Amino acid sequence: MQKNNHDDLEKLYQAILLLKNTEECNAFFTDICTTQELYSIAQRLEVAKKLANGDSYIDINKSTGASTATISRVSKYLNFGYNGYKLILERLKKDEAER
Repeated sequence: MQKNNHDDLEKLYQAILLLKNTEECNAFFTDICTTQELYSIAQRLEVAKKLANGDSYIDINKSTGASTATISRVSKYLNFGYNGYKLILERLKKDEAER
């Protein structure tokens, strides 16, 4: 990856960390992403949640519409990635329990 691309990613991550609530997230991500990109990201998060719950690929495909390639890719990163999915799934679970 070129240095400029890395710097651009760092700036993006910093910008995201400045968002204060779901309304701000909605405004920012709606402006920066296409509708399809947002739905794809949301779908991957739902796939990760279902995989973590032990759902089968077939059930996940039926309930989310995700392709087996997408499910497999999410599974790979859920199990062998940088633990980003695990981190956010744990935080979401904790947040839901506190509500």
